Amino acid sequence: MYTVFSTFDVPEHKADEVISIYRNRSKMVDTAPGFIDFMLLQNDKRKGELTVQLIFDSKENYLNWVRGEDFKKIHDLEKKYPDQELAAIVPKVTQYKIVAR
Repeated sequence: MYTVFSTFDVPEHKADEVISIYRNRSKMVDTAPGFIDFMLLQNDKRKGELTVQLIFDSKENYLNWVRGEDFKKIHDLEKKYPDQELAAIVPKVTQYKIVAR
């Protein structure tokens, strides 16, 4: 299995707005081959620090998702978000092979 974390900071007063966006997400990734799970995590001490976690059955399927049209559509929408402060946020992405459960 393979997991990817995308961590980003938003102003704390906008954290609930961003959480709402993710709660109402398109769910396009959910139908990607090899997709297992999506989670949005909020740092318990720093409310503006959010992390998206994706889990796929393999690195190959994750990379296929990232290279696909649905991924591009989702991220193009993010760039057009009306709040330019939020639209300009670039996450720190880390990728891991899951080696034990």
